[in-house]
Amino acid sequence: QRIMKNITRNLIITAACMALPAQLMAKEWTLKACIDYALQNNITLQKSRLNQLAAKEDIKESQAALLPSLSLATSQNVSYNPWPETNSYVVAGNRVETSVDKAYYNGGYSLSANWTVWNGNRNHNQVKLNKFAEKQADFAVASNINTLTEQITQLFVQILYSNEAIKVNQESLATSAKNEERGKEMLAVGKMSKADLAQLTAQRAQDEYAIVQAESNLKEYKRQLKQLLQLTNGEAFDVVVPETTDDMALELIPNVSSVYEQALTTRPEIKNAELSIQSSELNIKLAKSLRMPTIAMSAGISTNTSTMNKNGWDKQMKNNFVIGGGFNISIPLLDNRQAKTAISKAEIQRQTNMLDLKDKQTALYSTIENYWLQANNNQSMFKSARISTESAKESYALLSEQFRLGLKNIIELMTGKDNLLKAEQNELQSKYLAILNINMLKYYQNGMTVFLF
Repeated sequence: QRIMKNITRNLIITAACMALPAQLMAKEWTLKACIDYALQNNITLQKSRLNQLAAKEDIKESQAALLPSLSLATSQNVSYNPWPETNSYVVAGNRVETSVDKAYYNGGYSLSANWTVWNGNRNHNQVKLNKFAEKQADFAVASNINTLTEQITQLFVQILYSNEAIKVNQESLATSAKNEERGKEMLAVGKMSKADLAQLTAQRAQDEYAIVQAESNLKEYKRQLKQLLQLTNGEAFDVVVPETTDDMALELIPNVSSVYEQALTTRPEIKNAELSIQSSELNIKLAKSLRMPTIAMSAGISTNTSTMNKNGWDKQMKNNFVIGGGFNISIPLLDNRQAKTAISKAEIQRQTNMLDLKDKQTALYSTIENYWLQANNNQSMFKSARISTESAKESYALLSEQFRLGLKNIIELMTGKDNLLKAEQNELQSKYLAILNINMLKYYQNGMTVFLF
């Protein structure tokens, strides 16, 4: 009987879960799950990976250009001349026919090969340039991964903070509701005026509004995170709230200089900028090769047939079979300043790329310094906020008791409650921001995907 009861209970629970709307059964995402999913589904990242594939194709094309080209061609022509001139001649393929039919058919067949033997080493340098482009595409993917990871981490922490902020505001609302109920009791016995009760009611309504606003902020952060994950279904979305400790916010903060020096050797945007300088040097060589001669070789075989020839097609194919070959040398003399302009532009681009590298180094240092400043500021604020919160709690507890005894007025009570709420919010915000910025410094220092929780 007990077994049957358990089975019945399990069936009821299962049926109840199945009856729940899909919107209520939210999948909870960890930070790692968010990052892993985004790395597979984010459209911007997928586009950069397609650029990788395109770069590989460019390499194969430039490598194939080092080899001879081979082409097969045929031409089939039918002609009709209703009034041919007597004793005239007509060219059929590479033969002159003495008899001209009113309607005749010509066919030509050829196989040809061309090979650029030397063009100032331009073709070999193009292969090198395309290999640089492939590496740059790789660095672009890595850079997008870093950016995406940072954005997701920041939004995830904002969601965690917003969740905690809602709880703080809910606790504040519960206190406001108790004060309002106490005020109604005091009004009933003549110990409080209607004006004072109205202030308590207004504070309760203000706390309700704060909860709505905090929930709205939470929904917006979740919407932004879903956008990065490319989630377009209507399923409810929530994150796993990990355990956070005060020690996480009080960790030793890495030094700016050491983080920057490490980041210079690992960050893909810096590697990409350095590679751009090398690519521009190759472009200078490519431009200079426009002034050099080009040597090319060609070879081919051909034959043709005609209906005006009395021989059969097999004999015509044999008689008209031709093998040829040769080479071509092209020496540029006057090119309307094309080579000089190309060289000048390539040198200008190299200087631009050097400035881009310096700019990215400066931006990297500024980003790291900002994380360091924020980590130090929020860590210091968190230390102070903890003390302020404890003090505000003790102060408000004393104010509440004194208010109950009629020793404090409504203004003092509300001020104490506001101070407590502000202290709790400051502690919460500085704690999460300190954790975020400390770990972002580690991320830049180690050059690895970071999971805070």
